[in-house]
Amino acid sequence: MLVAPVRQLGESERSAVERLLDLDPFAAAQVAERVTARGLSWWRADGRILGYGSRRRLEALCWLGGHLTPVLASKPAVQAFAEQLGAEERICSSIVGRADAVLGLWERLSDRWGPAREVRTNQPLLAIDAVPAVPADPYVRLVRSGEVDRLFPAAVAMYTEEVGVSPLGEDAGRGYRRRINELVRSRRAYARFVDGEVVFKAELAVVTRRTAQVQGVWVAPGWRGRGLAAAAMAAVVRDALTRVAPTVSLYVNDYNLPARRVYQRCGFRPVGTFATVLF
Repeated sequence: MLVAPVRQLGESERSAVERLLDLDPFAAAQVAERVTARGLSWWRADGRILGYGSRRRLEALCWLGGHLTPVLASKPAVQAFAEQLGAEERICSSIVGRADAVLGLWERLSDRWGPAREVRTNQPLLAIDAVPAVPADPYVRLVRSGEVDRLFPAAVAMYTEEVGVSPLGEDAGRGYRRRINELVRSRRAYARFVDGEVVFKAELAVVTRRTAQVQGVWVAPGWRGRGLAAAAMAAVVRDALTRVAPTVSLYVNDYNLPARRVYQRCGFRPVGTFATVLF
């Protein structure tokens, strides 16, 4: 009896899943965090994790929920995932991951899932495992629980600027505010305040035993071009390496040259290329 090349995975295959996730710790970080926190039996409620390959030789993964993320997906795996997913209605708000797999999926799914609001084809994936040589900004610190009201407008501004839509949505931002509260409670949100206003912010949006992935980096418009960002990022990296994970990683749009210069100054090195399809 032939085994279907793509199938939904369960808890019995967790060790094989974790082995694959360890092979690509930076690109697979978002999936790895979810597997560590919830296991695989949970996916039926919030999403699914699909596997490509036999039970004896799992070769690739694809997480499908709010986002679609392929992991270690070769061309045959991309083809198989696309055939499976193309028969279903799209539920994800984006496809994100290593560029070759994401763009391969989109090439095969665009007729059925399109149009996309935006396709970002080149997002350098960067990582660092040593404290930056840039002196850390002493005023960048973890956000306290009583400061969420001050952080939230900056988080909304960052999200709107980066993604192109407001996170407030139909629920007036309640879901997004819960997410910001969670990051603050878990000591993963950083900011610099000046006269009570946020002038810099960043979060450790994803944390695994291998890496802390930084997202939501934002400098208030009136403070841009003053050299604030490099020292602020150095403070975030220093704390994350000391307290959270052995590496820090992130991905950035190729056209965001100021941000790329900041990350280069801090000592981030390229470890791959991401792509994102936004709906």
